[in-house]
Parts: sequence; structure tokens; C-alpha cells
Amino acid sequence: MLNLNRQYITGDFKQSIRLALWFTGLIWLIWSLGELLDLELYRFGVYPGSYEHITGVLTAPLIHGSLAHITSNTLPLLVMLALLFYAYPRSSLVVLIVLYLGSGLMVWVIGRHAWHYGASGMTHGLMFFLFVIGILRRDALAAAFAMIVFFLYGGMVWGIFPRDPEISFEYHLAGAILGILMAFLLRNYDRRLPEKRYDWEGEDDEDDIIGDDWKSPDP
Repeated sequence: MLNLNRQYITGDFKQSIRLALWFTGLIWLIWSLGELLDLELYRFGVYPGSYEHITGVLTAPLIHGSLAHITSNTLPLLVMLALLFYAYPRSSLVVLIVLYLGSGLMVWVIGRHAWHYGASGMTHGLMFFLFVIGILRRDALAAAFAMIVFFLYGGMVWGIFPRDPEISFEYHLAGAILGILMAFLLRNYDRRLPEKRYDWEGEDDEDDIIGDDWKSPDP
């Protein structure tokens, strides 16, 4: 698990990367097996309104339909999962559970009658979470990570709108909504890095107070 010995300020950097690699490695393993064994993995996705396929909420983020699909999700997942685990060790598990399950449940309720699958709901949720929480917290680390994710993946904002009928914008939208919600709810859950203070900032203000002694006496 994460190294929380530093009072939850940050997670362990190397372990954060390992956890991100573990998850992305899992989706690549599942996709590879599906291709090698010619499995119809799309049937493990979410089919809105179908109680028979509601279990797809548990499996849909792990399923990808093509090499291009899984490739487009891999690097964003790696980068943003690592940032999440490192910057928000206390919040990370809650955020992942909500994005993983919550986005699928929302799609099951509001989605079009088609198969919805892929990790893009999580990538959108992570981008919106990291960006919004950075704005809300305003500490140096959170702000830096917010700028990084927006610079790299700010284009995901357009993914929440219906553009391509072959792409589940509903998953993107659900992830974005939940990411923003989690940012507001968990903005103070992780401790902030202590602000750097310089020696001169700790000086007693009384040393600078000269009062009214300089005034000339009344005539």
C-alpha cells in the first residue's frame, strides 16, 4: 500500500508509479487475452437499463475494443494515477472507487442503449479531479499538478460532449461530474505541504514598531 509515514502529506513516489503501472498492466493483459482468444469482451461492458448486464459496472473500465482504444487511455492513466497516489494518498482510494463504480452506474442510468466500456471515464474523472482540487486547495503541489494535467489533457473537456456516435461521451461526462464532486468533498482530506518560511518572516513584528515617539510635541 501507500507509504503514509509522513502524516499523509504525500505518498511514496516509486510506489505511486508501481500502482499506476499495475492497473494499466492489468487492462493490457485483459485486452491481449481477448485478442489472442478471440473473446467478445465488449459483452462485459455496461448496457444501460439492462439488469442482466448491470455487472458490467464492475468490468467495463477494464475492457477496450481496439489497440487504438487502449493505447489512447494508457498514458493518461499512468500519469494521472501516479499523480493521484502521490499527491493525495488519503483520498486516492475513495476517488478511484467512486470513479470506477460511480461512472459505470451513471452510464447504466443515463446512457444510450449500446455497449459502453473502456477506462476513459476514469481518465476524464481523474483529469477533472486533479485540476479542480488544485484550484480549490491552492497549495504549491496541488496547483502544479493541476497545471500539468490541464496542459497535457485539457482537451478532455471536449470529450464530455456528444461528437462521435461511436464514442461513449456518457462515460466521459459521468467521470467528469464525479471528479469535480470528489474534488469539492475531499479538498481538505489530505494534508497540505508545509509552506516554506524564511528566517526574516519569523522576526517579531514588535521590532518594527516605532509608535508615535517620532512625532514632534504639540507646541
